Amino acid sequence: MRKILLATLTIVAAAQAAQAQVTVDASKITCEQFNVMLKADSVAVWLSGYYHGQHNATVLDVEKFQDNVRNFRAACRLPDNFKKPVMQLIESSMPK
Repeated sequence: MRKILLATLTIVAAAQAAQAQVTVDASKITCEQFNVMLKADSVAVWLSGYYHGQHNATVLDVEKFQDNVRNFRAACRLPDNFKKPVMQLIESSMPK
């Protein structure tokens, strides 16, 4: 009985740990980290929303968004950009 209770508690604890929320400071994500992230698409969507929000832009051109993400991924794969924060890379490519 004790083993069953211990096993059940272990499973419950493991399930709760697996569902733990992960937070990330987007300003500190480097291209090197972005390139290997499992949820890089979610980060790209968040970054798009962040910058659209700064400019009060409520219209999203889906095709342009996909092109921007593709171009951003290509820029992040350049060795010179590996250590560069993704937000710095985006901001340097934005029109002034």
